[in-house]
Amino acid sequence: MDRSHELKVRRLARTDLDAVVTLDAEVSGRTRRAYFERRLAAALRQPELHVQFAAEEGGVLRGHALGRVLEGEFGRTQPGLRLEVISVARAAQGRGIGRALHAALEEEAGKRAIAELRTGAAWRDHAMLKFLDSAGYALAPTEVLECAVQGSPLGAREESVASPGPEKRGDPNDWSAPMANDYEQLARDTAEVRLLTARDLDDVVRIDRDFTGRERRAYMQHALDEALRESGVRISLAANKDGHTVGYLMARADLGDFGRTEPVAVIDTLGVAPAYAHHGIGHALLSQLVLNLGALQIERIETVVAAHNLELLGFFQGAGFTRGQRLAFVKQLGKQP
Repeated sequence: MDRSHELKVRRLARTDLDAVVTLDAEVSGRTRRAYFERRLAAALRQPELHVQFAAEEGGVLRGHALGRVLEGEFGRTQPGLRLEVISVARAAQGRGIGRALHAALEEEAGKRAIAELRTGAAWRDHAMLKFLDSAGYALAPTEVLECAVQGSPLGAREESVASPGPEKRGDPNDWSAPMANDYEQLARDTAEVRLLTARDLDDVVRIDRDFTGRERRAYMQHALDEALRESGVRISLAANKDGHTVGYLMARADLGDFGRTEPVAVIDTLGVAPAYAHHGIGHALLSQLVLNLGALQIERIETVVAAHNLELLGFFQGAGFTRGQRLAFVKQLGKQP
């Protein structure tokens, strides 16, 4: 029996780049070479954080899947695997290649003691929604929030906000500025906001530890590396006040994950030192981010917030974020579709 054209699922390799870009352009309608170059390079640099597979028949690439290990993003306490891309050549669709790729991701997740897969899709992407349903995904208990850069109340069109008073205390998750006192200023003027650098790692770890009560240096090291090296442009920020680093915002601006075909800034992590809660630090970081993105002609910001985190939801909604056009999905491994 001729087995030369049987389906084979294997690890994605650097030599697959051209074939991946060509297949993706056929399916998506545009070339995303820079995105795939960065993801493949990141997987080679940090294989413990990336899971990437290719499906081929007779030596011809028919599909690919890219996953990224989730460590502490969005307040997580358990590892997960984020399905970023899964794509099959049009001529090969309907032959079970997508399911074979997904099965490989699940098997690898099991080897790494990862109990769930997460992903997102636009609610109008009916083909992807059908695939996720057949693969056993359910809606995740999270909200995907987005904000149009030009329509944001922050940034260039920002109205003056009340200067925070040091006497106000409360929930450390609430980073909003308090009500008015005797003078007003722009949100980004409440702290010195600058680009985040590798030298900020110790401060980021300290702020996260004070806020969460957990030591997460390894995760923060990986997150900082991704923010500084893997994104298309550097947009992550730090906030200084009273001579100290008191907040940070890690974001990436890229093109390609979850089927995106336009540049989007995604906020992965936002932290403020508990002693500076209610001092407008979070708003200062967001305000500068919006200003920077406008100059870069990136039109939209996105983030994910747990549905039960009402304080953080309120913070982003107060900054102009609304429910987005994408849905978040989760699959608990071990549960069959």
